Amino acid sequence: MASHRLLLGSGVLCSSGEKGEVRSPASRGLTDRRKRSDRSVVTNENGEMAQREWNLEVFATDTGIEPFSAFANELEDFEWAALDAALRAVLAVRGLDLVRTEWLKSLGQGLHEFRIRHDADEIANMFEGGPRSERGPRHVILLRVFVHFHGDRVILLLSGYDKGDDPSERRQQREIADARRHLTAWRQQEARRAAEERKRRR
Repeated sequence: MASHRLLLGSGVLCSSGEKGEVRSPASRGLTDRRKRSDRSVVTNENGEMAQREWNLEVFATDTGIEPFSAFANELEDFEWAALDAALRAVLAVRGLDLVRTEWLKSLGQGLHEFRIRHDADEIANMFEGGPRSERGPRHVILLRVFVHFHGDRVILLLSGYDKGDDPSERRQQREIADARRHLTAWRQQEARRAAEERKRRR
């Protein structure tokens, strides 16, 4: 299985075959998740209502290959930082609400494209109120991550690519086709797990 280079806050991305959560520091104060009828809404440490963040998990094939991890591990440091910031501060926080913005596009049949066009500093400034650093020209960021939303606020990270390396329509369609195959494989895995669970309950 590919090594995880990507860390979010204090958590590590888990594979789709494992149980776990990826949380950013902002989620540490959320409490009483299981006591509320609407599990998408929680109470923070100040007693205020807040949206619960989404869990992120990485798709793994039956042979243990993680296409998303392979993509992330090949990125330059500035690209990796942008990816990490975007997943932590944008996707995990806003989830499906992003579909009405430049960040997320529905491709149909449960597949979405998460679009990253900003570097880590810009993302921190836009979503976390972080200071804008004074430095020279910024790197061009043009990353794409293919995701699937499911279950109780879970986002499955299927695969991704650097569109800046090859912005052609042919490459885009090939990457989308690959992501659809990964999603189909994941659904088959889930069906097998459900069948095995039913057998155990008999």
